[in-house]
Amino acid sequence: MNRFPKTSAALLGLASALGFAPLGWWPLTLICLAQLIPILQSAEGMRAALARGYWFGWGHFVVGLNWIAGAFLYQDTMPHWLGWIAVILLSFYIAVYPAAAAGLAWRWGRDHLLRFTLFFAAGWIVTEWLRATMFTGFAWNPLGVILVPTNVDLLARLIGSFGLSGVVILLAGLALVVGQWLATSNIRNFSLTPQNGKAAVIGISTAVMLPLAITMLSGVELFPGKEPKGPLIRVVQPNIGQQDKHDDTFDLLNFAKLRAMTGKPGKEPRLILWPEAATPEFLEDEEWARERIAELIGPKDVIMTGGAALIYDAKDRLSGARNSTFAMTADAKLIGRYDKAHLVPYGEYLPMRPILSAIGLSRLVPGDIDFIPGPGPQTIALPGFGKAGVQICYEIIFSGDVASDSDRPDFIFNPSNDAWFGEWGPPQHLAQARLRAIEEGLPVIRSTPTGISAVINASGKLLDSLPYKRAGYIETHLPLANAPTLFALYGNILPFLFALFLTVLGVAHRLKRR
Repeated sequence: MNRFPKTSAALLGLASALGFAPLGWWPLTLICLAQLIPILQSAEGMRAALARGYWFGWGHFVVGLNWIAGAFLYQDTMPHWLGWIAVILLSFYIAVYPAAAAGLAWRWGRDHLLRFTLFFAAGWIVTEWLRATMFTGFAWNPLGVILVPTNVDLLARLIGSFGLSGVVILLAGLALVVGQWLATSNIRNFSLTPQNGKAAVIGISTAVMLPLAITMLSGVELFPGKEPKGPLIRVVQPNIGQQDKHDDTFDLLNFAKLRAMTGKPGKEPRLILWPEAATPEFLEDEEWARERIAELIGPKDVIMTGGAALIYDAKDRLSGARNSTFAMTADAKLIGRYDKAHLVPYGEYLPMRPILSAIGLSRLVPGDIDFIPGPGPQTIALPGFGKAGVQICYEIIFSGDVASDSDRPDFIFNPSNDAWFGEWGPPQHLAQARLRAIEEGLPVIRSTPTGISAVINASGKLLDSLPYKRAGYIETHLPLANAPTLFALYGNILPFLFALFLTVLGVAHRLKRR
């Protein structure tokens, strides 16, 4: 018997997060889940099952979200140690979702390993969707993103990232089922307890080998060929650190970096892509700022850059601002604007501002004006370059909510500022952007101040990228979009149908056993 199941669950949670980028040890995540399942299944009651699932989730998120602590290093109005307090407190909250999945699985499947696995996978799909939706949502690091390096294109196109997370649970649980059968040679007796060491060892081995086989098969290109080419793009990464971004004394130096990476116009028209908040000036209100940028581009070039839009009320009083991306032509004319819809609490706005500001708390991004959310996914027409969907920074993590349903774009531009998220945040962000490309069948182009900027094709393949904390640019041709995937057409109804299917299988198995 496991004498300390909560401690074991927490340790498994801590280790399981190493499957996310930058380490990408996804077989370890599967091993941890394979170890967790019998600990959950053997709980003596619902309260114990919930507690074990909760502590697993807490450990899982504390490690996976450690990059959040780094954001506090750039805000001198609050003590830096608050960063780790924020990580721990956030993990205490979002751990309720894995706990709920564990409780559902224990309630309906505790007496049978296969049935427990089916209900656990279904419960994880639903609760992960709830995590991405409740209280503005926090969708970072869905469990299924660990499989992005394994080329799970087909599954993600069919059931999205939430469904893919259910597949991760299934892989671990079904490997245990196979291991149990191999150990006992009795297919009718699937019961598994933590002390069944032989079955556990074989199951864990299977948990590693089975996904490895899937990886090898899914990585085979039956019809390899050249990447289809669209118009010329230039992705700019100026390597402007967060500490310099909002310092007025660095304005000229920062613009010089952007100018150098933008390069000189050539014979072929270019779509130039600058990062989130690359322009500190208010482009709609300051003509000189638009003209300064327009001087850098050719007559047929178009530039997209991050900036801010000021919002005024009916009496022409400043009421707020929007985190925006602007599209502009060489005559300094703005031809489109997208406003970020999914804002970061405490980063782009301060909830309960009168109370929190009174006790000395402030936004992590400098400024006294809170950002106001935009209306959601929109498409901007770019003459000569097709149609661009825009998702600013954090927004790209929201599965099923990154492209307009009524006006499908040719690609998604994801300007971002990952400069304050340490070395773990940017590669995790990139992995989730790749998953959006797979789900939607659309190329995703990322431009960030410090990396990781990247060109991702419509199958989620990383075609080119710039390393973290290195200035540079990517000049290449825009990958072409694929036909709309099933997920692009129907969205998150598909993972819910998958969860329902797993639930029906579990119920049918229970009735049959009775």
